[in-house]
Amino acid sequence: MSALSEWRAAISAPPAARAAQAQRHLDTLTKPAGSLGRLEELAQRLFALRGVPPAVAHPVVFTFAADHGVVAEGVSAYPASVTAQMVENFVRGGAAVNVLARQAGARIVVADFGVASAVGARGVVRCSLGPGTANMARGPAMTRAQAERGIELGGRLVDEALAAGADLVVTGDMGIGNTTAASAITAVMTTTPAASVTGRGTGVDEAGWRRKVDVVERALAANRPDASDPIDVLCKIGGFEIAGLVGVILAAAARSVPVALDGFVAGAAGLAAAALAPAAVHAMFASHRSAEPGHTVALRHLGLVPYLDLGLRLGEGTGGLLFVHLARAAALLYTEMATFKAAGVDGPA
Repeated sequence: MSALSEWRAAISAPPAARAAQAQRHLDTLTKPAGSLGRLEELAQRLFALRGVPPAVAHPVVFTFAADHGVVAEGVSAYPASVTAQMVENFVRGGAAVNVLARQAGARIVVADFGVASAVGARGVVRCSLGPGTANMARGPAMTRAQAERGIELGGRLVDEALAAGADLVVTGDMGIGNTTAASAITAVMTTTPAASVTGRGTGVDEAGWRRKVDVVERALAANRPDASDPIDVLCKIGGFEIAGLVGVILAAAARSVPVALDGFVAGAAGLAAAALAPAAVHAMFASHRSAEPGHTVALRHLGLVPYLDLGLRLGEGTGGLLFVHLARAAALLYTEMATFKAAGVDGPA
């Protein structure tokens, strides 16, 4: 049995009784019922997923990088060379994801899933599936074998992290052109017009946005991805790093470990993962709502409500790392707050 088949077989919805059990505990704490709002919902979901009092002590962010052949169509404000340069920045500790990971006490796994330029930096995990995808506007982005291999490699990295004690994983991405792939995936998986799910990515102007929409539409017409087969969608209009993130989500869900989805690219990976294993959505936590319009569509399709809405559109895992603080706060409130009985405080009349 393949690793992908094993993960899919292991993923199931948590027992319904767990959520009720968590809520009963929350209602005994020294506060009016529901007064901590979505922090209580978050604590409840964390307990329900694992069946034990939640803890967020060892978060790990997986920042996967790859290039996209569709950049040749002029869809980005930045050149493809930036992907490799940013990978170097990640391992030197100078990117936004590094700053936020230090603040959150999270470990970063930086992996090359297909950067076109040579990345010589030490500390990069080598998972390359090739020197960037092919141009999806003219044909399939990758082979089916590459898509399946990408999922497996991403999941294996999570398996290693979980074996070392990780208790929450964060998705991260880097790849010039990857919001174009995310737009195409979201359009297919949610049956939404390309113009409604395509944003400005790195900051293209109006003409650039119209060109980007046209490219997404041409990619869909050229490849005709099958929405009922998420592997087909990934290989025709996806990205190497997106396939890796699908593996991150599935491997974590198979072990009932929470996954903080970052922004739009992670949302596209979430759509593919949920299509492969619908119960995986129980392990997904929408850390924030990206400024990319397609992200709202993806989250709505997944049935997830974001915990933050800060207008972020960077990727890397930045929004997911901000969510770590909320998840940790919810877990600590669940485990450290006194009950009415223990504190000698009168409960509600």
